[in-house]
Amino acid sequence: MIETQDDPRQQAILASALEAFAAYGFRKTSMDDIAKGAGMSRPAVYLHYKNKEAIVRSLVRAHYAEKTATVSQALSSDGSVSQRLARAIDGQIKGVAAMLTSPHGREMLDTSTSTASDILTEGEEEMIALYADWLRREDSAGRVRLPNGPDETAKTITATLMGVKMTATSADEFEKRIAQLAELLGAGLEVR
Repeated sequence: MIETQDDPRQQAILASALEAFAAYGFRKTSMDDIAKGAGMSRPAVYLHYKNKEAIVRSLVRAHYAEKTATVSQALSSDGSVSQRLARAIDGQIKGVAAMLTSPHGREMLDTSTSTASDILTEGEEEMIALYADWLRREDSAGRVRLPNGPDETAKTITATLMGVKMTATSADEFEKRIAQLAELLGAGLEVR
């Protein structure tokens, strides 16, 4: 399970790093930039993180911790299958459009993928498990149609979301595709 970061100093470092990466890009951001934004000295930042790559890994962990909690809450909320799925997808992708509007957003996606691929894999597996468990419950209650079963359907949902994120050329295109995807998936799964 991916864990959240509870240390306030580390939270300050991560918030500062995220802001600096958005403003300058990963390559041009220095540990000094991150330290200044966090209100710390550079040596103090090094007490918590070995380098920028370690910070990115921690940011990816925090991202997935937040997203798994959000998706879990959305899937267990009230409403139709379509409504809950739409809320889960919305919660999972929240913030991606803003990243895509940043001039360094694509660089951050690439850096996250290359620096924290193991964490990304673990996070996506957790997302698949959340969707699969929910689909299994909904199938048992007779509220969804699953021609390929809950596990394969969950993998398709998460892979499609990742594909849209990696191929969208703008925030507007991303939001449009995601809205359409949520509508199609909800309509296709829900027994009416």
